[in-house]
Amino acid sequence: MVKGISKKVVIVRPPEAGMFEEAIFIVKGDAFSGSGFTAEDIVREACRVAGSYDAGGNGKRLIQRIPAPLFSLLGGLVVGAAWLITALFF
Repeated sequence: MVKGISKKVVIVRPPEAGMFEEAIFIVKGDAFSGSGFTAEDIVREACRVAGSYDAGGNGKRLIQRIPAPLFSLLGGLVVGAAWLITALFF
């Protein structure tokens, strides 16, 4: 157990039951002193960041969004084209 350390924490709980129960943000020590941020600004930013992670797949890569059968078909076409090119020209 660590003694003598005090951290400021913001806990964000989503309004509806989703994938996450809560998000915990540890606030920098100098966030309140001299930075011009209020407690409301910090909570609003934590809610925004937590909401962006719970947006439901907006950050997925293109390859992850291609269905498996289509991905297999595209791979087969590429291999077939490569085979055809080597058979015709070599």
